[in-house]
Amino acid sequence: MEKKNTVNLNLKQYGMVLALLAIYIIFYILTGGSNATPMNMNNLLMQNGYIVILATGMLLCVLTGNIDLGVGSYVALCGAVAAKLVCEGGMSIPVGFLAAIGVGLLFGVFNGFFIAYMSVPPFVATLASMLIGRGLTYTFLASQTVGPVPDAFKFVGAGFFVTNKVPFGEGTIDIVTIIVAVIATVLIVLSELKSIAAKKKYGFALVPAWQLIIKDAIILGIVWFYAYKLARCNGLPIVLLLMGVIVAIYHFVTSKTVAGRQIYALGGNMKAARLSGINTKQVFFWVYTNMGFLGAVAGIVLAARAGSATPKAGDGIELDAIGACYIGGAAAAGGVGTILGAVVGAFVMGILNNGMVLCGLSTDLQKVVKGLVLLGAVTFDVISSKKKN
Repeated sequence: MEKKNTVNLNLKQYGMVLALLAIYIIFYILTGGSNATPMNMNNLLMQNGYIVILATGMLLCVLTGNIDLGVGSYVALCGAVAAKLVCEGGMSIPVGFLAAIGVGLLFGVFNGFFIAYMSVPPFVATLASMLIGRGLTYTFLASQTVGPVPDAFKFVGAGFFVTNKVPFGEGTIDIVTIIVAVIATVLIVLSELKSIAAKKKYGFALVPAWQLIIKDAIILGIVWFYAYKLARCNGLPIVLLLMGVIVAIYHFVTSKTVAGRQIYALGGNMKAARLSGINTKQVFFWVYTNMGFLGAVAGIVLAARAGSATPKAGDGIELDAIGACYIGGAAAAGGVGTILGAVVGAFVMGILNNGMVLCGLSTDLQKVVKGLVLLGAVTFDVISSKKKN
């Protein structure tokens, strides 16, 4: 009898998803289910949408073995530019958004130039950007809050997709959200079947069917749980659609394109990457320029969500973005990590923040817990790397 070519599912690859579920269940018990209400689930998504956007860009920096300390300042300044031009400058919302994106790109180009072509360490260059950006924000806003922004501006960060609510149980449910969940389910199943077919075609080892069923059941369970909660609230937030598009694009870039492979190669071994013909300076330049662009997008979303721009906006969120990457499985030395892992890490941070607020923990203790979680994630990565070596 021919022996089946099988391999067990790599649990480490899905470890953070299981950790996310465990953290959510713990807070569900501690809060008496308050974290599972439709309104809280909606707020959890909208409050962390810009963190996911930042984590997507930050992962590219982390893959090179570095970080960007200035993103919090880009977020503040770009949001301030958009809000002030629209509210006080009389400009249209698209012009305000384009100006904000232009400012973000300028900061990205500034960092990319000094890091790639002047050989300034990324830590130093982005620390300088953090200080410059925050100072310019206070100067531009004259240390005052600008707002409220128009409703059309708020729509980006606090608006919802077209809804079609029908009576359901004791309330209503949005059919559009349910349709999107059905489409997502079909795509996930088709992706799994395509992966199985490809492995069979090339003779790769297959994961036992029962393990795949459990894995997909957990993933689809999360999708439907969240979709149901959103459908019972206000439907699909615009920030979810924006976040989904950005994550999909960058997942494709990092996993399917030459540019993505070059980033991984650079982070894995920069000297070897240079000797293999990769223009490492160019890679560094576009990675940090891209971070400036996504910082601007996140700044617009944050200002729209808050309904105003403040000098202190985005203070410290660079740490959440960096933490999301490491918690999501990115290696501290670079060369290892995925966009989807960073997204999971961002939601781990979001659920921690949300749960601790609902439990009434002080902000001081919240920082202690987040610091311990981040330290634990990086320590786990370092120990795992040593065992492999």
